[in-house]
Amino acid sequence: MKHERMTRARRKEQTRERLFDAARQMFLEKGVAATSVENITATAGYTRGAFYSNFQCKQELLAELLRRDDEKARAALRAVIEAEGASHEAKVRALACYGSHLLQSDVFPLWMEAGLHACRDSEFREYVNGLQQHKLETMAACIRSWMQCEEHGLGVRPERLALGLLSLCDGLQLHRISNPDEVNDRVVQETLAGFLSCLFRLPHDADAGPSVPFGGRV
Repeated sequence: MKHERMTRARRKEQTRERLFDAARQMFLEKGVAATSVENITATAGYTRGAFYSNFQCKQELLAELLRRDDEKARAALRAVIEAEGASHEAKVRALACYGSHLLQSDVFPLWMEAGLHACRDSEFREYVNGLQQHKLETMAACIRSWMQCEEHGLGVRPERLALGLLSLCDGLQLHRISNPDEVNDRVVQETLAGFLSCLFRLPHDADAGPSVPFGGRV
């Protein structure tokens, strides 16, 4: 059987994806700063020429990696927002699940590296801030829609609540990376459940945690 020859565009796309996968692997193993273009090309099985014909620098690969991770997270949150007919309590549990989704991402250390790089690179900072702003806006829209269904407001702007929740997730992930024995999955569950229960004034059993599996999908 004769195999269909790949088009030039398809070959280029395949090369880019292999380089992207190699960069993701090396960034997670060594960190962005310690990963060279040679590390990426050797892992992918290509030359430096192949790299530079597809990307300007390794920061471009990092930006694409963050964009994809951000889209997955926001897709999970959009699913929460679009859950028609769900009770208020069910939506809060779903939001706890979304927080768990953020905390389970193995890309988190790269977000931290990206933040440090953004401090010194104004163009890259604008890109990272744009991703973070989209995430905050989606979260705030979710919280705002629920507040409108309540008889009493929470007294805090949805944008500030969204910032608080995402900052909590970042902080928990950072503590878990540096001290996994103390800040384990159960501690993270209880912290998220307690925060959301207090925020939305729901009964909370500190021993039970969220009623959705940690890291489960909405």
